[in-house]
Amino acid sequence: MPVLQKEIIEALSSSSILTSMITPAVLISACGTLIFSTSARLGRVFDRVNIMKKEVEEILDRNLSYPEERMSYISPQIRCAKKRAALIQKAMASLYTATALFIASSLAIAINSAYGSQDEAWIPTVIALLGTLFLFAASALLLYESRFNLTFVLKHIEFIEFMEKKAKESGEEGLNR
Repeated sequence: MPVLQKEIIEALSSSSILTSMITPAVLISACGTLIFSTSARLGRVFDRVNIMKKEVEEILDRNLSYPEERMSYISPQIRCAKKRAALIQKAMASLYTATALFIASSLAIAINSAYGSQDEAWIPTVIALLGTLFLFAASALLLYESRFNLTFVLKHIEFIEFMEKKAKESGEEGLNR
């Protein structure tokens, strides 16, 4: 067996390749978890938008009380949902990019361990660092999006409080008759 083939077989049978590939695998798993939860966030935004659409239709059909107040409540909510959806989409694109880069770094580690030299050992590290930057960007986008989610929830609570106040006022008027 030629010397080069023997060295390649020894390099491929070494556990150091698998050990080196563990870190990117953990980061790939982290990205997968974030992608799953981020997809759920986008689904919740979609569900809420559908509810608001139905509410607007009911307002236009004059089936709901306080139509002006409801519309003034829904309009900013729709703008907020639009911003949230855009931020979530950007975060997901960053997460998918990070995942691809972590997979590429894992492959680069294996290729470098089998065929490369110490001079090219920096390549997998740079690829992994790029993946980390995209993971950081996605986290920052999701943090920013969570602020919009809080705004969304607080506005919803404000409208519920408005409706409670109106219900109490109409209940008191009914008692005074």
